[in-house]
Order: sequence, then structure tokens, then C-alpha cells
Amino acid sequence: MLRTHVCTQVTQELIGEKVVVCGWCNTYRDHGGVIFIDLRDYSGIVQLVCDPTSQAYQDVSKVRDEFVLIASGKVRARGAGLENPKLKTGNIEIVLDSLIIENKSQTPPIAINDQSISEDLKLKYRYLDLRSAQSYETFKKRSDISIAARNSLHKMGFLEVETPILTKQTPEGARDYLVPSRIHDGHFFALPQSPQIFKQLLMIGGFDRYFQIARCFRDEDLRADRQPEFTQIDVEMSFCDENDVMNACEILLKDIFKAADIAIQTPFERMPYSVAMETYGSDKPDLRFDLPLIEVADLFAESSNEIFAHIAKDSKNNRIKALCVKGGDRFYTRKTLNELEEFVRKFGAKGLAYIQIKSESQGIEPKGPMVKFLSKGHLDELIRRVGAEEGDIIFFGAGDKKTIWDYMGRLRLKVGKDMGLIDENLYRFLWVVDFPMFETNEDGSLSALHHPFTMPKNLDSSDKEEICSIAYDVVLNGVELGGGSIRIHKNEIQQKVFEILGISKQEAQEEFGFLLEALSFGAPPHGGFAIGLDRLVMLITKASSIRDVIAFPKTQKAICPLTEAPSSVDESLLRELHIRLRNPK
Repeated sequence: MLRTHVCTQVTQELIGEKVVVCGWCNTYRDHGGVIFIDLRDYSGIVQLVCDPTSQAYQDVSKVRDEFVLIASGKVRARGAGLENPKLKTGNIEIVLDSLIIENKSQTPPIAINDQSISEDLKLKYRYLDLRSAQSYETFKKRSDISIAARNSLHKMGFLEVETPILTKQTPEGARDYLVPSRIHDGHFFALPQSPQIFKQLLMIGGFDRYFQIARCFRDEDLRADRQPEFTQIDVEMSFCDENDVMNACEILLKDIFKAADIAIQTPFERMPYSVAMETYGSDKPDLRFDLPLIEVADLFAESSNEIFAHIAKDSKNNRIKALCVKGGDRFYTRKTLNELEEFVRKFGAKGLAYIQIKSESQGIEPKGPMVKFLSKGHLDELIRRVGAEEGDIIFFGAGDKKTIWDYMGRLRLKVGKDMGLIDENLYRFLWVVDFPMFETNEDGSLSALHHPFTMPKNLDSSDKEEICSIAYDVVLNGVELGGGSIRIHKNEIQQKVFEILGISKQEAQEEFGFLLEALSFGAPPHGGFAIGLDRLVMLITKASSIRDVIAFPKTQKAICPLTEAPSSVDESLLRELHIRLRNPK
């Protein structure tokens, strides 16, 4: 072996002994001829020292930052008052008797451990950014989490099975990444958005309990918590109901958080989708603070404001939500209220109405343009219903329900952050259940809210929007960690779902024929879930983005600054794949 110890293993117990350590020069200091080097490896830093009388001095004097070194010497205690309590090795140093410059380094374009560097530069030189202590700790935590997940699922009797990366393109929601076949002219493989169909086939194959830490691919617009390729902990089980599946997921998450030295409480709270949307404007509500949306449409049915009165008359499609912010009238100024209005306009709001609760000699007095549109009785009922007191402010959102849920839910989160209402050290888990089976598209057609293999609850309902699915999402601090469902295991139910979605028998046969055939050979009841590993690690390590917890991520434009992928390829390769570019660049 090249080394006897890693850097932080060199402690007071080794004083007087000779050691060999390897790593990078973190810093180089010449103090009047005596040279000090902080040597860094994955474990941390140890100080090397060399004076002019040492045989190693000539080699040591040539060292610069990020040179790769193999250092040999004797361990000694640092002088009194020279200890560094910030370092694990701060009480000792290694007196060099030899040093090998194993490899030189150019001046690095980024400083190691500098968190102020732009993300683009970090990703371009990702291999240098990964040398930082923070990066190592992040990926060590990610490794611990993956191992804990495997151990937990193995303990519960799940079998790890790999499923194909090159598979068939199927219409499942997001765009597929396509891979042209050289052998089969004009045909393509697709990279899997998830192992969904294959894990169902494993259940039909009698495997009973499956899991996989699976790579998944989706060609979709990116956000802070999305990547074109990502990793999920994928789980499926047979002869189960939704309680069995959620139970297994809670055990898994408890074991994962224990590996990260975080204790969490189970069972998790459960909340119907309809309650989450009506109360928090989101199907992934952050419950670390209490700031509910309250329906007040009935109070505006007779309002002198024609816009609000008209909206209030269609209770099926419209909503009027009030958000009472405690102390908000004292916190928000005219300027910041204008900023809030501009914020919600970005998400479809036409404005942001509000009522300020002031203090008068006779008691509290509501103020603001909205006051004149409500009768005294309705105004008193509004204040009572939302629990408003002196110093509060009540924001209103009125319009079609999806738009109101969206921007009022976003406003709730922004107010929570602005006013410091969120406890960043709290972990609040939640199951959102009873999702709608279908959602209506702009053209009036229906699509599956989750995927078309989800078991419906009340499939015979005449109102297709009222059909619920046996689906569930697990949410942590306002972030969807993942979710799952009980799957359709009967062919006739699957065919009926396809009919509702407008998928003809011929199209269903072309796209999913192999699954439909498999369902006809005695498929067991089955269900499962998938947890986004990247998002989970992001939340546990408190990273700002999943890009921080992926070794070589893409940017928000889906490019890799390091390798410059995607890139053009030689025309000869395209000819082999039977591809001709319409507009070659």
C-alpha cells in the first residue's frame, strides 16, 4: 500500500511513530525557511512540517496547491499554544523525512471548498468541486442512505432485481428519451421513465416483493428539483392493500433517517387530496407552519363587487380563498404588499385583494378597498371565520379553483418564508391520499393524473372527475418525496380505463399489448411506491438543489458543462443509425 494511514487517522496515539500519508496540498506556507503543508484527503487535513535541514526540503520547496503528494515522516505533538482545535488532527503534525511529488497540478480555476463560486463554473470543473469536504460528506451520506435502503428492504423480504434500460416507448406522461436502433432500421428504444411496467410483470411472475435503486429518464422541462436522469428507490409487492404499501414505505424511511442520525415518528399523518388542495392550495403541503386557506365564497354571493359575486355563484368550478396572516399588517409595508401582488400575478392572479385589521377605540376595525363590498354581518362573519385580530392582514384569491389553489398556495409558502414561520429543523411527513383518477386537459380530453395502471375506486361514476384512485404520495416539508398506487390487476378494468382515456383497443394493443396479455394469466393484486433518492438526500443534507447531491448533474438547460453533452456526432454514425438531420448545424 502507498499509505499507512489516511490523514485524520494520524492522532496523538501515533506520536513518535513513522507514518505515510497521501493526498493533495491544500495550503503551502513558508515561515522563514520552515515549510508547512496542509495535506488533504477524503477524510480531512493533517499538517506536514519540514525545516531546511531535512533531506526532503528540496522536494517540499517545489510543492504548490493541489499537487498530489506521498509524504513520510514521524508524528509529533504541536508546540504549546500552536494546536488547531478546528481540525481533528489539530494536536499533532508530521515531521517530513521524505516527500514524493506524485503529480503536479496547474493553478486550479476554482478554489477548493469555496462555496461562493458560480454553479456553472462548479459544474464545468465538477471533479475539482468534488474534492471539497462538503461534497465528500454529501456523497458519503448518500451512500449511507442507499445502503440503509437496501438493508431495510432486504430485512422486509424484498428481492433486488434490475429491469431494462433499453425498452419500449409508451405514452406515460413525460417525453421519453429515444435511442435509435442500428440493427432495426426506423425503430427506437426508449429510456425508462420508471420501471413501472416491468415491476408489474415481476409481480405477475410471482416474485412477490421487488425493489431496485433504479435510474430513470424523462425529457421534460427542468426545475431546481428535477433532472433529465435521476434515481429512485423503486418498490413493488403482491397480495397487499394500500395500508401494507404505506407501512413498508414508513419502515424504509424510518431506517433511512436513522442512518442519517435523524429520528422520525411513524405512522405519518394522512390527508385526502381534496383537503390538501382546499386548505393549502397544494398536493404537497408544507405542514411545518399553520397558515390555512379558508373558503369564504358564500360571504361574497351577495357582494356589491360584481366580479366576486359572479365567481361565488359557481361553487363547483370557482373558489374564493382567504389567507389570514397573523401580524401581517405590521410586517408588510405598502412596498412589500405591491411585491406580493407582482409575485401572484406571475401565477395567474389578476391582483391581490386584502383587508387590514386595525385597532380603534371601539375595538378592531377592518380597513381597505374590500371592506365596502361586504355587509356588516358578512364582514363580522369573515373576521370570525378566519380568526382575524388587530394587526393581522387577510389576503383574498378569487377565480377558477385550479388557478386559485396554485397562486394562493404559493402565496402561503412565500408568507411563511418572509415571516420566518418555518422551522427548518423540523421534519413533517404526510401521506396525501384519494387522488383523482383523471384530470381534464385544455381540449376537454382526459388523462391519468398518475398513470393509467392505477386502480380506480369508483370507476362507474358518471362524473369522471369524481373518480378517485387508490394512489398516495409521501410528502416531506412541502416536497413530494415520491408515491405509488395499487395497480390494476384485472384486464377488464384496465381496458375500461383505456376507454375513458380515449385509448382505442388497437392503440392499447400496440402500446401495452404485452402487459394486457400478462394480466390475462392470473395477475395477483399488487401495488408499490417509488421514493426519489436525489430529493431525499437533498432534504436530509439541506442542500439547495438536487444538483448538489448528484455527482455529475446537468444544468437547468439539460446540458453538462463538464463534458459538453449533448453534442453533435459524426455523420458516419448517423448513417449507421439510418438518421438524416433536417437542419444540420
